[in-house]
Amino acid sequence: MNHHIPVLLNESIENLISDKAGNYFEGTIGFGGHTKYILENLNDNAKFIGTDKDSIAYEYCKNKFKDDSRVKLFNASFTNILDVSKIEFIEKFDGIFVDLGVSSFQLDNKEAGFTFREDVALDLRMDKSQGDNASYYINSLDEKELMEIFFRYGEEKNSRKIAKVICEYRANSRIKTTGQLKKIIEEITPERFLNKTLSRIFQALRIYVNDELGELEDFLEKAVSVLNKNGRIAVITFHSLEDRIVKNFFKEKTKECICPPDYPVCVCNTKPELKIISRKPIIPGSDEIKNNKRSRSAKLRVAEKI
Repeated sequence: MNHHIPVLLNESIENLISDKAGNYFEGTIGFGGHTKYILENLNDNAKFIGTDKDSIAYEYCKNKFKDDSRVKLFNASFTNILDVSKIEFIEKFDGIFVDLGVSSFQLDNKEAGFTFREDVALDLRMDKSQGDNASYYINSLDEKELMEIFFRYGEEKNSRKIAKVICEYRANSRIKTTGQLKKIIEEITPERFLNKTLSRIFQALRIYVNDELGELEDFLEKAVSVLNKNGRIAVITFHSLEDRIVKNFFKEKTKECICPPDYPVCVCNTKPELKIISRKPIIPGSDEIKNNKRSRSAKLRVAEKI
């Protein structure tokens, strides 16, 4: 099984752990790449809570860490952080970590349904038991809606033309597989741009189907509310939309005043909640990128609860 190589591993651990006996939450345990090293840096009195929507990843980690009494795992979205903390009687966390990258296993394994390199069902859901799959949206949304998805979430310049051709194709035949969608895009895309275009379209669909940006915004608000004083939140993102959300959220939580600019004096009584640890995102070095090409777009941002 080709698992996710943990990205920015040392940088994540160094910036996350302040209390070796503390409570820690990882919202995207995946196949336990970061989890293993977080646990190695905690002592026997620590508690670790992990979540993942992907049932395959959850079951793998459940077995991998079954003998570690510090660990409690949940097959759930990280947006359930408040619920799982209550279940485990944890009021505050000393560190909260998420790696928003899709695992190499998900990208490369055809049964997971995320790759366009194999002709499989067009699904793209992290949790196969929840919501509608990508095929439903590709066949039901109108041309303008599809164009907006491809442009907003994939930053695809050719989004209008691709949406138009998809709608023309589905008028005669329902699009059910990744192979069908790939073929449609192949017919209107120069070969030298094909892989990047396919990656952007499938990324856009995946983000939309899983409401990834909405879940990230929801999670960040909840995470800060259960972060201990001096506790840290560390987030690894892989594309500009995610990074912008994290950057702006951290910035907003450092503000001492949110009154309109024309107010002569502050009346909001706002107090900053976070201190930004990494003014600029922490990025992989050349050696890491050389050893793991998928790390090249990773950015780590860290903030501390005041």
